[in-house]
Amino acid sequence: MGKSTPLMPLLATTALLLTTASASLDPIVIKTEYTDPLADSASCTRDIPYLRGLGVNTIRTYAIDPTQDHSACMKELDAAGIYVISDLSEPNQSIDQNNPEWTTTLFNRYTSVVDAFSTYTNVIGFFAGNEVINNLQNTASAAMVKAAVRDTKAYIKSKNYQAYGVGYAADDDPTVRAQVAAYFNCGDVASQIDFWGYNIYEWCGQSDYQTSGYAARVAEFSNYSAPSFFAEYGCNTPKGGAAARPFTEVAALYGSEMTPVFSGGIVFEYFEETNDYGLVSVSGSSVSTLADYNALSTQLASVSPSATQMASYTPTNTVGQACPPVASNWNASSVLPPTPDKNVCSCMMSTLSCQAKASIDVNAFAPLFAQVCSYPGACAQIDRNFTVGSYGIYSMCNATEQLSWAFNTYYQSLSSQNKATGCDFGSNATLVASSPASGTCSSVLSSASVNAVTSSGSGSGSGSGQATGAAGSSATKKSDGAVFVGATLGMGPFIAVGFTLIAAFSGAGMILL
Repeated sequence: MGKSTPLMPLLATTALLLTTASASLDPIVIKTEYTDPLADSASCTRDIPYLRGLGVNTIRTYAIDPTQDHSACMKELDAAGIYVISDLSEPNQSIDQNNPEWTTTLFNRYTSVVDAFSTYTNVIGFFAGNEVINNLQNTASAAMVKAAVRDTKAYIKSKNYQAYGVGYAADDDPTVRAQVAAYFNCGDVASQIDFWGYNIYEWCGQSDYQTSGYAARVAEFSNYSAPSFFAEYGCNTPKGGAAARPFTEVAALYGSEMTPVFSGGIVFEYFEETNDYGLVSVSGSSVSTLADYNALSTQLASVSPSATQMASYTPTNTVGQACPPVASNWNASSVLPPTPDKNVCSCMMSTLSCQAKASIDVNAFAPLFAQVCSYPGACAQIDRNFTVGSYGIYSMCNATEQLSWAFNTYYQSLSSQNKATGCDFGSNATLVASSPASGTCSSVLSSASVNAVTSSGSGSGSGSGQATGAAGSSATKKSDGAVFVGATLGMGPFIAVGFTLIAAFSGAGMILL
């Protein structure tokens, strides 16, 4: 979930820019945008005192701009004793649950976020996906998210960065939650999540530990080997709104029954928006606390979660789960796609005579793929079969590169007399000079071919057993909100398995920004 600019301001801004006369009005285009809450030092200075007023020690951001400077905000947060967990995706660059891919474009986005935060010691880690899998129809997308986990973890290690964790924030849909939890905790440790974030809205109003379903969730995760916490919570009942949230779940979340399993939770959300989940209302430099800010503050102040110190903790639950089998209720193989490699894609492009034009409109890609893939074999090397774990060599490449491969494959299949018009596709393709792969490119493509065969199940597997998809396990929840208020990560022992710095936390609050 990224911060979205409201429609009306977008339209107003567009109107201001239309200063020249036109025979016909330009069409209105709505683009998804987001605001990076950690790139605005003035806002950080304004908001941090209110976060500390709640006892917050961790915030979660849904999207940051890696090209911006975050040093001022991160320094202020560090001085205030506040850690950061950030999602790696942004609205326009995330794993699409309905058309899941793990490409060089997404890998570059994810690693750029890691790079942007690599110098800050108050970063806990990153979410490779948020509610990408949220019903029985999109379980195949789990393979792409898990590949993102694997490759981001490997990237962090290759760069010798501090031990940032990479996790997944899961939806609470009862039809898939057990399979999702098992899938991200199974198989090769290198591809397992470092922590599990649970977006959960089961406790509404004056509920209790049993009625809410919290007791059942604790039982389900009592043997989960990855550190677990609530990545979102704070039920907003349809008629009551945020002002009616008493946050009575806080006592349970930080009580003796839950802290051995769940290490606290992150409250949705800090800023008030149309979804009415905000703790504060902001106008310029002015902040007004809302009713549920005070309710949350009171509840957090009343709990004292027990701590588990690193020196005295020995992990006893380190074994992952069995991967869910591919079946009617699960379509993601435990065999993952190869790591995206831009060298593979650039070398491939150098061999193509017929290529997609760089100027193709984004809306034209889908019909062009549909057209070219209707020809036998044209898309074999860009196809993905999630149920058997088969991934074409060039399925890792960006859309233009994939389309170019398909165009060229079709073009090369034509007879000489038909080639004169075979590279056109509605003026979206063009002929260019090309040459067979040689030297380094020959080695790169040969290696990629071997890895693609391995990933389809003929070898050991490149990843044997990841916003962002559509959000929302609860009709009472969600907008495209931007920042979480985190309630404190608790002191449960499992969180110390991978992240011993948690033992240094104090207070009891985390917030989504």
